[in-house]
This record gives sequence, C-alpha cells and structure tokens, in this order.
Amino acid sequence: MSNIVNDLGVKVGLEIHQQLATNKKLFCNCIPVDTEEYSIKFQRKLRAAKSELGEYDPAALFEKSKSKTIMYFANPESSCLVEQDEEPPHELDSDAKKISLIIASALKSKIFREIFPMRKTVVDGSNTTGFQRTMLISHGGSFDVEGKKIGIQSICLEEDAAKNLGEEGSIKKYGLERLGIPLVEIATEPFEVKPSEIKKIALTLGRILRSTKKVKRGLGSIRQDVNVSIKEGGVVIEVKGVQQLDQLEKVVEYEAKRQHGLLKISKKLQEIDWNYSVEDKKDVTELFEKCKSKIIKNAIKKNQNIFAISFKNMKGMFGYSPYEGIRLGKEVAELVRFFGIGGVFHSDELPNYGVEETDIQNLKEVMKISENDAFLILACPREKMHTIIEQIILRIEYIKNKGIPIDTRLATQNGETKFLRPRPGAARMYPETDIPPIIISQEELDDAKKNIPKSWDESIQEIKSKFSLNQQLAEQILDSPYIELFEKITDNVNVNPTFIASILCSSITNLERNGLNSKLLKNEEIGKAFELLESGKIAKESIEMIFENIMAGKSNTIEDAMKNASIKTVDNEELEQILEKIVQDNENMVKNQKEHAIGPLMGMAMKELRGKVSGETVNTILLQKIKTILEK
Repeated sequence: MSNIVNDLGVKVGLEIHQQLATNKKLFCNCIPVDTEEYSIKFQRKLRAAKSELGEYDPAALFEKSKSKTIMYFANPESSCLVEQDEEPPHELDSDAKKISLIIASALKSKIFREIFPMRKTVVDGSNTTGFQRTMLISHGGSFDVEGKKIGIQSICLEEDAAKNLGEEGSIKKYGLERLGIPLVEIATEPFEVKPSEIKKIALTLGRILRSTKKVKRGLGSIRQDVNVSIKEGGVVIEVKGVQQLDQLEKVVEYEAKRQHGLLKISKKLQEIDWNYSVEDKKDVTELFEKCKSKIIKNAIKKNQNIFAISFKNMKGMFGYSPYEGIRLGKEVAELVRFFGIGGVFHSDELPNYGVEETDIQNLKEVMKISENDAFLILACPREKMHTIIEQIILRIEYIKNKGIPIDTRLATQNGETKFLRPRPGAARMYPETDIPPIIISQEELDDAKKNIPKSWDESIQEIKSKFSLNQQLAEQILDSPYIELFEKITDNVNVNPTFIASILCSSITNLERNGLNSKLLKNEEIGKAFELLESGKIAKESIEMIFENIMAGKSNTIEDAMKNASIKTVDNEELEQILEKIVQDNENMVKNQKEHAIGPLMGMAMKELRGKVSGETVNTILLQKIKTILEK
C-alpha cells in the first residue's frame, strides 16, 4: 500500500464515534439495555423535507427513492415515547455534557460557551424522527502520535442511531434500545502519513477516550469513519462503519485505488462518443421468458420485468479494470443493490450466469446493438424501473464528465468499500426547535480541566506498578473492555492480578475467536468465579471451562456451568489415591525415564483432574511420588 499512498498523494481524516458511559440516554431517562426481546412494534414511512433555505438534501432524496417501510421494535426498559417520536426531548443529560467537556479539554479543543442543538437529516430509518440531534461542543485542538501532531477539526455531542435488525423485501427493521445513547464524534484534520501509522493514530485517539474511564467498552461502542482523498481527484469520500482498527489500512488502500481507477475509467469514457437517449432502454421480458438464467427466471416468477439498456460505442468499458476489483460494472451493480435489486448483467461478462449466446444475439437484433456497443440487463418491478435506470445513467455520466462521484460509502469485512448513498449537502443541518441553547459556565470549564485524565503512558506505568504486570499485559488490560472489572476483582479477592488479567484478556478472547458469545458472560459471574477460586472451591484450570460453558449458551450462572461441565473439587485423600494409582500403573516408565516421566504422567492426571485441582498441586505431588520410586 505504501507505494500507492506515495504515488497518489492520499490524505486521510478520521471521524471517531464513541459511546459515553452514562446512566441514561441523551434526551430522556431511559437506561440503555442491550436486548433482543421487544414488546412494542410500529412502522413509519420517512420522507425528505426541505431545509430552511428551501433545498432538499441529496442523501435524503436518495433514501426516499428506495421507498422503504421502516419497522421499529422497542422494549419499555430501554426506550420511551421520546425514542418513538411521540414526546418532545427532555433536558440534556448532565453527565454526557460533563464527559464531552472533559474529552474536549483533554484534546486541547476550544469549547464554545454557548452550544446550539441542531438537527441532522437522516431518513434511512435509523432515527424515528428523520433526524439526529447533534451539538458542536468545540473546535480545534490536537494530540500527539509518536512525535507527530494530529489536528482536531471538531468535537460534537450527539445521540446514537437505532440498531439495524436487517431487511425483508421493502421493510427495514430497527431496534430502539441503542437510539439516543450519548456519543461524541471527533473529527480530525486530514493528514498524510505512512499506511502503518493510520492504525496508530486511531488507536491513540481511542486510548485518550478510554483513559477518561467514562466511555463504553466493547464491540459497537466505538466506530471509525474514514475520509479518503487523492491528490489528483480532489474529492473527499467518507467511508462509514470501520469496526476494527485492522481494517483501516485495507480500507484506505482500496478506496485510494478505487478513486484513481475511476479517474482512469473517466478518461477512457471521455474518448467515447456516447450520450443516453430514452430509446436506449427497452422492456425485454418477453424476449427472456425462455432464458436459462436462474436469476432471470426467478425475477419473472415474481412478476418483475427484464429491462435492457444499450450504450453506443462502449464495448469493453463495463469490464475494464484499471486495478483488481475496480470496474464500471461493479459501480453500477453496487448502486442497483441499494434499490433492493439483486444485481445487473453487463455485456462484458456475458455469456455467463445462464445467459447464453442465443439470448445475446436476440437482444442485439431487437435493440439494434452493434459489435462496438455495450449493454446492461437488469430485473426489477416496473414501478422502480424509471428511478433505477435514471440513477444508473446519472452515475455513468458523472464518472465520464467529472470522475469520482461524491458518495458516502460503507466499509466491508474484507477491507473494500461499497456504495451507501450520495454525500449529504449543507441542507442536511438545521436548528433544533425543541431544545434551547445550552450555556457552558466557567465553573464547568474549570471542572473539565481538573478532570483531564492521565496520559496513556502514565496509566500504563501506574497499572504496572500497582498490580505487578508486565508491559504487554498492562497494555492489554487497559485496552480491553474489562479494566474496571479487573480493578474491582483485584480489590475484592486475593488472587494473583497477572492470572486475573490473563483470563480476562487472553482466555475470553480465545473463546470468542472460537465462535463463542462473550455477551452471555456477565461481569457478576466473572467476579463470582474468582471468589470461588480464592475460597478453594474451584481450581484455576476450571475457570476457562466454566466461561466456555456459559459463552456457549449452555448455562447462565457459574453454579449451572459447574454442574453441566461436571466441575467439582477433590479432597486431599482422593487426590492422593488417584495420583498414586497413575504412578503405580506406570512404574516401569518412571524407572526408565526418571524425572522426565513427569510430562506424560501430568497428561494422564490432568485428563482426569482438569478443573478439579490446580496443575501446580498435581505437578508437586507427582514429582514427590517419582522421587520416592527412584530412591527405592
């Protein structure tokens, strides 16, 4: 990637969205509770509205064109009439305000003395109101990353969106438990750095937030959006939803290649004499009734129509790939999928997918397509046809005439980006009429400065010294969602802090990697496990077995997990008998291998005693018994 960054002059800007650890939501008294049980259900149709200047936001118009019905699911424990947009917002949560001021102070950002709540138009369904409430808290500031100063553009306090529960046809589903949770949005100045440094910058900013101990931890509590531009393009593309820091470098690399690839495609298109005419599209459903393509067959069964669009002199352009995975055909396919259309065939990839040469020849004859022309085939309901074809033509014309479409894109798990919606315009933001301006007093500013947390390095040194942890484990526990729980457990039980940290950072993470769900493991049960360890009721080796049982969904509590996993302690007499039998049964091996017999004997013993007694105890007793046999 470094060559691409150096050659293309890539600039990157980060937007960090961090949930705050408050006891209630931003504009009501509901407590955020993650749940999958919903007793309330209602639906809405959201539409775009004009701004104060009489303009429509392009992103809002695009979302409206998809004609989705929004189904909302709610639980009275975690949402109320405010989230349902049936009641005005309450007063701003004071804790959220305090935390945002501390974060702004920690980043040396200039705090505004008067804060004006605003509405940001969002009609994708993630807000029941059709807008998100947001407040500009401060501007400017910076933080250092290995001697390099990274500037801050702005810090906002805003409410989180509803949880996306998926789609079924024309219905989008959202859960309201997350809607309204306070979060800060921190936007950095654009910067040019080496690819490997992008992750460090995001990590450093995240650590500054976590060092306040007033932000939420865990998956979904922090999200990174990244703005990417290249020198030649001059267009900033926002990529949303980067969940993992490891994705950042891949996302930036892919987006830089995509933008440069589109510029190359644009130059080729400019050399082609092509202009769209309404005569270039045609309903060809009847022509494809006997087509063997499963996609086309299924579409016709659903009473959808098959449409074709011809493109004069554009043979080879849909399949032209300046970089691997970057094609005009892919850009069009991403676009139509967001209208609920399964996909689109283009001439450069046919015959394929069940579309045969005879189908293509028949189409060319009907539409008078020559050898130098290209075409698209798509299946969609007749009522959507005009909008979808219009969007396809507008996108191709934009790429031809201007190069890179100004989009908002979504990061994928493999590090690519895909079309989400057009980039919002200035018409997106307008004043909130239900909440008065918020005055920030000098006392609040002074209090925020007093509560600026220690630096990350100071926090690491403190935790190393206090709990006798090595550097790696200190960083792991401080980066993990379990730091507060770790400190609570070490205060309450007399168990080696290194062992506690290893279980929280390594064992639970390894179980997650094996597909188990850490959300099922509650903090109270984790604390209870270490209490049982301290009292001698379970062995060290049994803790991971217990956690595995709970995270697999087989048990809810430590006690249930112990029963289900057959975990019980053995007394000294029973332990002596078990180990004595193992040694006697393998006496010849002991005589032959002497002290080296401890390895295989430990394997036999722990197979029977795992989770019932510590490995250290077993090892000590076995060594004594080996020594006794050898002395005889």
